[in-house]
Amino acid sequence: MGIENKLISGIQDAVKSLYGQDVAADMVQLGATKKEFEGNLTLVVFPFLKISRKRPEDTAQEIGQYLVANLSDVVARFNVIKGFLNMVIADVQWLDLLADISKEERYGFVPVTADSPLVMIEYSSPNTNKPLHLGHVRNNLLGWALAQIMAANGNRVVKTNIVNDRGIHICKSMLAWLRWGNGETPESSGKKGDHLIGDYYVAFDKHYREEVRDLTARFMAEGMDEEAAKERAEKESPLMKEAHDMLVRWEQGDEEVRGLWKKMNDWVYAGFDETYKALGVSFDKIYYESQTYLEGKEKVMEGLEKGFFYRRDDGSVWADLTAEGLDEKLLLRADGTSVYMTQDIGTAKLRFQDFPIDKMIYVVGNEQNYHFQVLSILLDTLGFKWGRDLVHFSYGMVELPNGKMKSREGTVVDADDLIEKMIEDARTMSRDKVNKLEGISEAEAAEIARIVGLGALKYFILKVDARKNMLFNPEESIDFNGNTGPFIQYTYARIRSIMRKYSQLVNPETECPEAGGAMPGLDIELPKNIALDAAEISLIQDIAAFKTAVAQAGSDYNPGIIANYAYDLAKNFNSFYHDFQVLKEPDEGKRALRLTICECVAKVIRLAMRLLGIEVPERM
Repeated sequence: MGIENKLISGIQDAVKSLYGQDVAADMVQLGATKKEFEGNLTLVVFPFLKISRKRPEDTAQEIGQYLVANLSDVVARFNVIKGFLNMVIADVQWLDLLADISKEERYGFVPVTADSPLVMIEYSSPNTNKPLHLGHVRNNLLGWALAQIMAANGNRVVKTNIVNDRGIHICKSMLAWLRWGNGETPESSGKKGDHLIGDYYVAFDKHYREEVRDLTARFMAEGMDEEAAKERAEKESPLMKEAHDMLVRWEQGDEEVRGLWKKMNDWVYAGFDETYKALGVSFDKIYYESQTYLEGKEKVMEGLEKGFFYRRDDGSVWADLTAEGLDEKLLLRADGTSVYMTQDIGTAKLRFQDFPIDKMIYVVGNEQNYHFQVLSILLDTLGFKWGRDLVHFSYGMVELPNGKMKSREGTVVDADDLIEKMIEDARTMSRDKVNKLEGISEAEAAEIARIVGLGALKYFILKVDARKNMLFNPEESIDFNGNTGPFIQYTYARIRSIMRKYSQLVNPETECPEAGGAMPGLDIELPKNIALDAAEISLIQDIAAFKTAVAQAGSDYNPGIIANYAYDLAKNFNSFYHDFQVLKEPDEGKRALRLTICECVAKVIRLAMRLLGIEVPERM
């Protein structure tokens, strides 16, 4: 039984003994004692005043006296500040807690069983007309971290992706490749397939803009005003008409168009896979809009037959959501073609057939808030048990110092370029540190740079409240000081260095693991009876708080809680290490205690960073 559980039970006994009434465990409000007061945990006594019929100070005093008298192995002493009972926890409890944490390999994680709830998380959702960019990076990192956090909270998790592989966007790239590609392939150009297709998407937009500009000038010369001329030019653009004709042919199953579509999409998928691998993310199941949109149309028609939806005179199908305080939503166009909502319904249908989903989480930007509000209602109406309770993990956009990104203009921050730059920056920043490491190979130096560069990128993005827009600053993210990934990684590497030195003292033949390798834990006998310093207790308390951070990150769907917990723990450890000896501590019991604290801090940092998809190097 943990310290808080022992206290809750003891306080329940105290209230029963002192005031003759049983109280529920949730009435016992415990929190960390404020730093300006003596104590480790504080009880709020106000909920008990109706039972005690006494002043807050007197109630706190009586409960404190009862605990010291009857639970002395837990509460050593206490003090009262108004209606707050500040309790100093006995040293033996902290030692027992540290020993338990030391033994638990996955401290803070809830075991997953065959009966655990199944949570499906959708993230990434790329279009096949362009490579992944910085916005996709945030999406993928949030989705992956959320999946790890939900699993750590005892859920079975299925990570899924829906690829937007059909529609006018890919037809634009296909047409541009036919017009100006001269048979270029990823092999002949040396480009990743997603980059190659993205170049043709940009090329289409460039030629289309030129065409619209020329047509606008011609129509203005015929006497039209500029706005009307531009509108007509966009409607009559031969290039856009040809792209739309290609889309129609795709919808009709034209073999030539479908063959080109498959070939170019396969190039893109190969490119995506490289980027996903570099980011360290993956999926358990990938769905494709080309396979789900017909399922969506079928489901909408089923809803139409049951009277859930209605058809307008032009043949289009709509959902009337005015009773829900919303508007009317188009589900099928007059020509029978589907919209995004229809496709999402079809995807939901296939997913529910494939998996017994208990909760569905969509990781999609906040510009789609209304879309998911509507989708939730429609899925519930169509009988999906998780529809009404679906979670839209709505996150803000990533902005750059020079403004927003625009794919069609080729002004995005490419994900592959960003990853390469972050790794190179890490190599440059850490070169002096790495050169000080004895016997390090070029391969290990490169691996450290990869781990640190990606850690900087991931942490910078994940530490921010996902609901907010963020300004991405690569230079700030790679700093080895402050609230950054490299700072936390360096703290971990520092602790592992302490452990290696201790291991080599005990066993001089101990070998040093490489950057990504893991060294076994230390076999240290933790003392049973030893007086603890306040700083040691504070750090044990910080380590133990990881369990609470994991639970809160899961209930709030907030990876930032884990990121900032890891930073606070690393910062507090560094302050402790600055003030206290570890290896040079002359007292054998104290040395064992502090080495165990070091080992537990390193373990919890590794677990926390793993939840964020961030590796930690053994040396830095």
